[in-house]
Amino acid sequence: MANDKAANKKFLPLEEEEEVIAIQVVAFKLRDEEYGVNIFHVQEIHNLVDITRVPFAAGFIKGVINQRGSVMPVIDLKKRLGIEETPYTDATRIVTVIVGDLQVGMLVDAVTEVLTIRTKLVDPKKTVSDKAMEKFLSGIGNIDGRLVTMLNLEEIVNAG
Repeated sequence: MANDKAANKKFLPLEEEEEVIAIQVVAFKLRDEEYGVNIFHVQEIHNLVDITRVPFAAGFIKGVINQRGSVMPVIDLKKRLGIEETPYTDATRIVTVIVGDLQVGMLVDAVTEVLTIRTKLVDPKKTVSDKAMEKFLSGIGNIDGRLVTMLNLEEIVNAG
């Protein structure tokens, strides 16, 4: 057992021994930046469909869609994160995520790919100057110099 532990450690540089993670992430674009969510939260990805507006809904709620007979809220993710809006394109997608018992769609500009992040995440508190936005981020992944901002879905879907 001790030999197994020593064998595993020899492959990691000393500064990476703590908090090394290996997660699969669905990566997507919002404007020119790449964001990601843990693949375990993603139920499906589908093309943009007609969204029915809901009166008096929170400002970041785009509306609702019919998801196989169920009504599902759709979040305008750019609006929720304070990112300037852009027109929808053929690449615009709705990413359906499950957070706890809640199923929610998120509007994104384009889904890029599924990535495996095998690195430690950078603490977003060190990179975000807006304290209100900090709660929406869980970290920043670095994949061979490619930065992917990881989102905290629990905070994003929380309307409070």
